[in-house]
Amino acid sequence: MTRSGVMRLAIRAAALALAVSAWPASAAGQTDGEPVVIYLVRHAEVAPDGTRDPALSERGRERAAALARVLGEAGLGRVLSTDLRRTRQTAAPIAEDLGVEVESYDPRALPELAAALRAAGGRILVVGHSNTTPALVAALGGDPGEPIDESVEYDRLYQLVLLGDGRVLTTVLRYGG
Repeated sequence: MTRSGVMRLAIRAAALALAVSAWPASAAGQTDGEPVVIYLVRHAEVAPDGTRDPALSERGRERAAALARVLGEAGLGRVLSTDLRRTRQTAAPIAEDLGVEVESYDPRALPELAAALRAAGGRILVVGHSNTTPALVAALGGDPGEPIDESVEYDRLYQLVLLGDGRVLTTVLRYGG
């Protein structure tokens, strides 16, 4: 990564951390004083190998490391992933840095996952796919925006802040570019 790329990443990470820490505890209506903040990403780039479950490419591993750097100070308590190699490998660096296990979820049960995430509270990262990530954003009440371009888009990072009054604030960031 170039020096300017590192600087852009550092600036984005600082802006993200500032945005998260600026939410007043009362805004989310959580009894423990913490807002519910959910980050959602699609898995990083894969190395096609003709199977349904390819591993990350070298670029994908770099992007997963960039995700860990960007969210390293976000106060995450949990990291969730589908049970495919590409999503688990995307989630692994941040989970390792945090000392938590990557928890599996069923991408066919997004309404149930959305309800569980709302109830769990805290700050959570969910790693999914080009079709399931925007669908989960919508199930949580956020704005998924345009569909993810499956062939080239691996850098979309959603930040959802669930407010106690039922509103969901959606921020879309880019990382690892």
